[in-house]
Amino acid sequence: MLTVGLTGGIGAGKSEVSRLLVEHGALLIDADRIAREVVAPGTPGLAAVVEAFGEGVLTADGSLDRPALGSIVFADPERLAVLNAIVHPLVGARSRELESGAAEDAVVVHDVPLLTENGLAPLYDLVIVVDAAPATQLDRLVRLRGMTEDDARARMAAQATREQRREIADIVIDNDVPLDALRERVADVWDELVRRERERRTASGAAPHAAPRGDGRAGGGTE
Repeated sequence: MLTVGLTGGIGAGKSEVSRLLVEHGALLIDADRIAREVVAPGTPGLAAVVEAFGEGVLTADGSLDRPALGSIVFADPERLAVLNAIVHPLVGARSRELESGAAEDAVVVHDVPLLTENGLAPLYDLVIVVDAAPATQLDRLVRLRGMTEDDARARMAAQATREQRREIADIVIDNDVPLDALRERVADVWDELVRRERERRTASGAAPHAAPRGDGRAGGGTE
């Protein structure tokens, strides 16, 4: 299989790119979705978070109060590191489990928002970065997600810079374009991924297969 790390800044449109790749036949493993699963009510992950941060991070129904937790860790790197030490190993284990069930000729796309920040590029055969100008990101966050401008700028500032993301990219997808143009670009990228997977199989001596099909999916993309 070919493993692909997909990342991009908040508001860059990574979710749309991941959706389009799934339409072409990619198996998507969504780190954000898994991160929610591993701290769902009744899980050891949620118990560990409560032990570290207290009962105040729970809602009345016993689920994780994400805004409350975010207010604790967002501006405190040490507390954020504690949270990451709980959640990241659980996400990694579940991601590996999903990947192990993929077909030998699959193109497996790992949607990882903080791929750059956490130095995860070496884990994948190649990295795709969805790129958009900061002004585009800001507009989407305010206009489409309802954030205040200050909140949007703070979220953007907390992530890797545009330059840092592009430095680790094997493929960059420009998303300062209309949807039709994005669809064409993603189609071209998919052809490139299929070509690389066939080359990998040929080099390893495996028999070539038809282009991968999206029969099994690990969930939709989020940012």
